[in-house]
Parts: sequence; C-alpha cells; structure tokens
Amino acid sequence: MQNVFIHHVFFWLKEPSNDLHLQQLIEGLQKLSAVTTIKSFHIGKPAATSRGVIDTTYSISWLNTFETAADQDSYQVDPVHLNFVKECSHLWEKVVVYDSIAV
Repeated sequence: MQNVFIHHVFFWLKEPSNDLHLQQLIEGLQKLSAVTTIKSFHIGKPAATSRGVIDTTYSISWLNTFETAADQDSYQVDPVHLNFVKECSHLWEKVVVYDSIAV
C-alpha cells in the first residue's frame, strides 16, 4: 500500500435539491469508475454527523484509489474521464479535489 494514490473529489450541485441531477451525477460517476486504472472507489453523500470540523455542504463525494500517481495521471486523460466531464459538468457549481499519498 506504500504507493497508493488517493483521489477524493467533492461535488456541489448547482441545484442541490434536484433529485434528477443528483441521480445523473451518481450514474456518471458509476460509469467513470470503470476506468481501468481505478483500483477501488466509493460514491457517497454527507453522513448525518455534526461536529465543527465536518463539512456536509457538498452533494456527493467520490473517493478512488490508484496503485500509483502515474495511474492517476493516466486517468485524467482517459476518454471515459473526459466524456464524464463533458456530460456532467453542467450539473455542478463547484468541485474540490483532495489527492494524497502515503507518508
């Protein structure tokens, strides 16, 4: 697990209460998760936790792991990823990404 690359993406929908848009984003992420360099993924919504350090303002998060940083670089230009951005970017108003590697 030394070289594992974590890519965690948080999405804020333009219309957070629009269930259709939420479902479209989830379906888009499910398709995107088929990129071959992704080793595992998790699509989630904010948990019902409440502490001062927790941000629950996002609509959906998408956590995925790659074996190496190079695999994540490859994912960035993968046609499946590029198509996801093309098809789904109209749904969100903000995206924040946290990438991390082992220490």
